[in-house]
Amino acid sequence: MKICSPFNSFLLIALSIFGFFPSQVYGQEQAQLRVLAYNIHHANPPSIPDSIDLPAIARVIRESNADLVALQEVDVHTQRSGKEIHQAAVLAQLTGMNYYFSKSITHQGGEYGNAILSRYPIASSEKIALSSEEGTEPRTLLSVQVRLPEGKVILFAATHLDFSSASNTARQAADITRHFEKTSLPVILAGDFNAVPGSEAINTLDAFFKRSCEENCPPTIPVINPEKTIDFIFYRPVGSLAVTGHQVISETYASDHLPVLGTFTW
Repeated sequence: MKICSPFNSFLLIALSIFGFFPSQVYGQEQAQLRVLAYNIHHANPPSIPDSIDLPAIARVIRESNADLVALQEVDVHTQRSGKEIHQAAVLAQLTGMNYYFSKSITHQGGEYGNAILSRYPIASSEKIALSSEEGTEPRTLLSVQVRLPEGKVILFAATHLDFSSASNTARQAADITRHFEKTSLPVILAGDFNAVPGSEAINTLDAFFKRSCEENCPPTIPVINPEKTIDFIFYRPVGSLAVTGHQVISETYASDHLPVLGTFTW
């Protein structure tokens, strides 16, 4: 039988409070969820025009150890990426994850849009069309219901908002909050929002969600000497869902955006 002295008990409590044992408290493991937001630029490394490198994108995802991934700018059967290539399916195979893809637009004889990868089974999925001004590229929101270990169910969503006008981006942000306002489930939303903190679009989302980083968030674009923060992870803190970490990964080869990793407990 192991007996802890009063000093050892105090030390264990102090270490857990200050984060030295972030996943364990009094012998109980605290479940962690790692979420990645990644605009993959159709797997075209900016330094090598007209090339496609899906293994490089897969490597970033694997090394992040992400459980849920929101991908933007994904090609399926397009001329530029290979008529026989379904990028979401290939990335799912290379990472050992489940996937859901749905197009935002038809492009080069194929489809172009957002995708979700999940380490856990995807119970249901849907695509929601977002508002668009005349002449602008249609944008969508993907949402999946995921069952985590121990039976907890969450909604995970991916999106890529418009950049053509701040007013259109703000309307799309409002579409997203309206879509989720009636759900009782925890929600995590990730993607490329084409808007910076303090903009109308981000303020709209901030009024409904929390962000994995709320102040002095590291920039995500361009990958060399990044200047703007436009890639985010939002969450709706229902129940015990809480953020414990935020990181912008310094990976400058695979895409023109830096990937964003958020860590949660649930």
